Amino acid sequence: MQTAAGRDLIDSFLEMLAVERGAAANTVDAYRRDLTDYAYFVTTARAQALAAIKPADIQAYIQSLAADGLSPATRARKLSAVRQLYKFLAAEGIVADDPSIGLAGPKRGRSLPRTLSVAEVDRLIATARARISGTGGRERLRALRFYCLIELLYATGMRVSELVGLPRSVLAGDRRMLVITGKGGRERLVPLNAPARAALDDYLALNDSGGDGLSRALASKWLFPSTSAEGHLTRQRFAQDLKDLSIDAGFDPERVSPHVLRHAFASHLLDRGADLRAVQQLLGHADISTTEIYT
Repeated sequence: MQTAAGRDLIDSFLEMLAVERGAAANTVDAYRRDLTDYAYFVTTARAQALAAIKPADIQAYIQSLAADGLSPATRARKLSAVRQLYKFLAAEGIVADDPSIGLAGPKRGRSLPRTLSVAEVDRLIATARARISGTGGRERLRALRFYCLIELLYATGMRVSELVGLPRSVLAGDRRMLVITGKGGRERLVPLNAPARAALDDYLALNDSGGDGLSRALASKWLFPSTSAEGHLTRQRFAQDLKDLSIDAGFDPERVSPHVLRHAFASHLLDRGADLRAVQQLLGHADISTTEIYT
């Protein structure tokens, strides 16, 4: 059974999380549950006080979690909580040495990205294109804009935030390439295929025509301007429109998202023999290990 001294140590750690680190109540509660579970094990199964723990005691706890059938992700989370506790206790001088240092955590397999086949992406795009037929006025502009967004996303593999936040300045120069500013302000070149260029030209022709009161302010800095606080189409709005499209195309909407189309872009390129480092550059990944999951 957990001792009063053990509870006091855990309470001190949780107070530090809340006061010094500003941890949310849910986060503090999650740490409390994990550490209470840990304290119960070491004080009963190992007959040790929290401040007298050895590395072997923590290792035995992790092994007991595996024996109970807990997933690697859950075991890793619980070990992280224990490490944070002992890092705090060592900093406070309550323990001379941190017993969790050097302990190997459970290996967590990397989940494969959800994606779509080439035929499924073609069906989505065809459905978006079919929506344009027979429309007029603002409805036509919205349909053209959405079709343009879908074509651009699949042609370039952009992150959705990069796509909806494209400035009009990307139109300067060669329309066969776009200069994208990604994470950390890093710039990269992405190519546009013929269908994406055609969709972009059709959207711009109507958006900038001024006919039927459709023209967006040409002074806008955004390629896809909107009345949102950001001044451009939001990623949430685009994601919801994509869910609606997936239903029209006969898909489970849970299978389709902007990031799934980014995954499809990368997977299909590699399936066709593209170089891994080239795909890394197109996606804007800082580390090639992030790209390797698609292989």
